[in-house]
Amino acid sequence: MIVLSDFLLSLTLLSVLLSLASNRLMALVKIMAFQGIVVSLIPLVLEQHQDLAMGSILMLQVMILIKGFLIPGFIYMALTKIKIKREIEPIIGYHASVFAGLFFILLSAFITDRLDISLPGGQVLLMITAITTLAAGLFLLMSRRKAITQVIGYLMMENGIYLFGTALAKETHTQYLVEFGVLLDLLVGIMVMGIVLHNINSTFDDVDTALLGQLKD
Repeated sequence: MIVLSDFLLSLTLLSVLLSLASNRLMALVKIMAFQGIVVSLIPLVLEQHQDLAMGSILMLQVMILIKGFLIPGFIYMALTKIKIKREIEPIIGYHASVFAGLFFILLSAFITDRLDISLPGGQVLLMITAITTLAAGLFLLMSRRKAITQVIGYLMMENGIYLFGTALAKETHTQYLVEFGVLLDLLVGIMVMGIVLHNINSTFDDVDTALLGQLKD
């Protein structure tokens, strides 16, 4: 099971790098859907979560539904209503973004080593992945201009928070109570995002958030 968990965590890191390198919004949504499913499966293969109760397994299934299908589905529907399909001029270029992702992995390994936390089952890679995913989500949020890409950055940050909870929570149900609270806020945010995207696209024929600075009373 340790080998399987390391494989899933490696896939998560790969999805982080792919998301930083992608300029196609539809591909980015697919990457985040894949990441959501993988991240939701990780607690099933960790040693400290082997004896999951039926309620916890049901919560995991709900997580997969929300992270892998529901939220990406909302974003997909928003994308089908706008004309923009690519992030043309990001604040930070894609090659530099990939290098930033690699730097986040190295920095996360350094931070994990300095934290001196006794992780259950020796899941050092889990903490490294959590910090990397959280940092990359924040980076994506700050380095892209399109509103929909920024929301995906929020989603990636939420995945990082979920991995943090998986690594540190001693009681599984406590982790999921916090997670459902975060997901509820995220779902509401995405619904609001759909309305904002529609209004920006109708007004400016684009979804670049920098255009909001042109709005006046």
